[in-house]
Amino acid sequence: MTERFQILALDGGGFRGMFSAAVLARLEEDLDTRIVDHFDLISGTSTGGIIALGLGLGLSPREILKFYVDHGPRIFRDRTRLRGVRHLLRAKYGSGPLRAALTEVFGERTFGESAKRLVITSYNIAADDVYLFRTPHLPTLKRDWREMAVNVALATSAAPTYLPGMPLDGARLIDGGIWANNPAMVALTEAVGPLSVPLEQIRVFSLGTTIDVRQRRRRLDRGGLLPWAGDAVEVLMRAQSESASKQVRHFAGKDDVVRLNPTVPTGVLALDKVDIDTLYGLAGHVSREASPTVHRTFCDHIAPEFVPFHPAREA
Repeated sequence: MTERFQILALDGGGFRGMFSAAVLARLEEDLDTRIVDHFDLISGTSTGGIIALGLGLGLSPREILKFYVDHGPRIFRDRTRLRGVRHLLRAKYGSGPLRAALTEVFGERTFGESAKRLVITSYNIAADDVYLFRTPHLPTLKRDWREMAVNVALATSAAPTYLPGMPLDGARLIDGGIWANNPAMVALTEAVGPLSVPLEQIRVFSLGTTIDVRQRRRRLDRGGLLPWAGDAVEVLMRAQSESASKQVRHFAGKDDVVRLNPTVPTGVLALDKVDIDTLYGLAGHVSREASPTVHRTFCDHIAPEFVPFHPAREA
């Protein structure tokens, strides 16, 4: 039998990452398995990058879900009536509460301590170039493994206008969602390119954070700065995500790709504000329906142990 290589790709979406964590937690309970055991490579953007880091460092999806429930409201708390005015000139939220929450769960562990191959997206506005944190799954990857996991999490989740950028080793890093909010194609590229995995061996589980049902206003057809001011970023991120999904299906084959990203009414959920009960209920419904497909597609493969290339392991 051809050796399988399976990818778990986790979208960005701020506080809505709670949905992804809840889906994984419910799938583990339904299937009586550790979901992480079935994947050879995990990619994540923003909140998905935080989940990927947690999985790589040994946290269960249930523990990651608890992180969102316990810390999410504090990270995105509006502490002043002047928040809206402040938001015009600087990030809506400070990074302190998020750093404190991440430190509580990741401690002083480094990115290189991940037990899984990880690819975490960010963007360097100093160089105007994409930035990837990659575990040492190739002998040429000699730097990222030393970085603190907390710093990687802050870099991938520094959503423009919501959180300040993360300075790191001369780079000025912001949320990878500006170019890869759906990191499935990033992961597929990593597998087929640097890791030299044949396409026919790859299966992909792509997990979103819900998507709004929106009706595009007719005035957008006319163009202009003001008509597009409130829609441009969301349209660009939606387009990237849909493009990545279609590209992955095209290359890997639609039977080898499972994508979960349910629609919700506009305004029900936001990057920095969600109804926890509603989101958890939706995750329960989606995971219940998807459970047989996930079991059939992914659970007959157990990923071999990841042996990283870096001095600590070589010694």
